[in-house]
Amino acid sequence: MKEYIKEQIKKSYEIKQAIYENDDLLNKIEDVAQRCVALYKTDKKTILAGNGGSAADAQHIAAELVGRYGFDRPSIPSLALTTDTSNLTAIGNDYGYEHVFSRQLEGMGQKGDIFIGISTSGNSINIIKAFESAKKKGIITIALTGRDGGIMASMADVALIVPSYSTPRIQESHILIGHILCDIIEKETFGDGISK
Repeated sequence: MKEYIKEQIKKSYEIKQAIYENDDLLNKIEDVAQRCVALYKTDKKTILAGNGGSAADAQHIAAELVGRYGFDRPSIPSLALTTDTSNLTAIGNDYGYEHVFSRQLEGMGQKGDIFIGISTSGNSINIIKAFESAKKKGIITIALTGRDGGIMASMADVALIVPSYSTPRIQESHILIGHILCDIIEKETFGDGISK
């Protein structure tokens, strides 16, 4: 069993090594970080959503921004659309589950906000519908995906595609990318910035 555990750890860091060596993906992560830093110099917010483990990642990232990531500073406005059970169940019941995020974006999203849709496949229909709503409102769209990026990759303003077909490995890398974004946002907005 110990060898199996070690093999799982090895598979996880191999994907992270692939990200580390992928200049295109690193440039896109930097692009998203810069967009978020610019966003927080205005009165706009980040909005996140996903399903299952990706819902947990959306909530985790939003909590790091609203609370704190590495040091005490003013709260940063961020919202996970996965947390309001009354909204989710009402919209799911009245309009269908595919609209649980798009309907919320229609009501709470503003032009200039950033929407980060998280889906390991890139094909979650409710995130795709949310991207459609976001585009109509002038909301910037970021896809956090894996595999080949799915439909979301072609719809997003920026697609961050983890180079893996393994859902657990993709999710582990998504939270790494989320932490990197939170760290940069916090340091650039309230700290001494990041050394160039």
